[in-house]
Amino acid sequence: MKCPFCGNADSQVKDSRPSDDGAAIRRRRSCPNCGGRFTTFERVQLRELVILKRNGRRTPFDRDKLERSLAIALRKRPIQPEQVEQMVSRIVRQLESLGETEIPSSVVGDFIMKALKGVDEVAYVRYASVYKDFRATGDFARFLGDEGLDDDTNPARDGAPRG
Repeated sequence: MKCPFCGNADSQVKDSRPSDDGAAIRRRRSCPNCGGRFTTFERVQLRELVILKRNGRRTPFDRDKLERSLAIALRKRPIQPEQVEQMVSRIVRQLESLGETEIPSSVVGDFIMKALKGVDEVAYVRYASVYKDFRATGDFARFLGDEGLDDDTNPARDGAPRG
């Protein structure tokens, strides 16, 4: 593995262990040239996935982009980084298990929506507002009504101040 600090092509593995969700191997590495220490993750990749965009373009699937999208939706929400990593791993496994190498971006978006809905409704609505291209407040109201999220009987929306 190439050292990210000095570019030396050879680094030494100092420690290996499974990641929290068991879907990757976490390796602590050291560079014999500059002494820098860094961490790498090794994951199983069943196949090279290609995302078919709405405009017809094809782009390689990018796990980091998926993670960034979730992080944006979940910003300032009470979700732990480990939960985000587990969501990312679960979505990637779902995509790989489809058995296709080319996957429409709408399928990826639907998997993200389903994952967020089960974890945090606010993040779910945030993501939906971009994914479904909301243009006005009426779009939010319509979406919330369709999803049953405008219900005043939900104790999370009782109007009580939050800490």
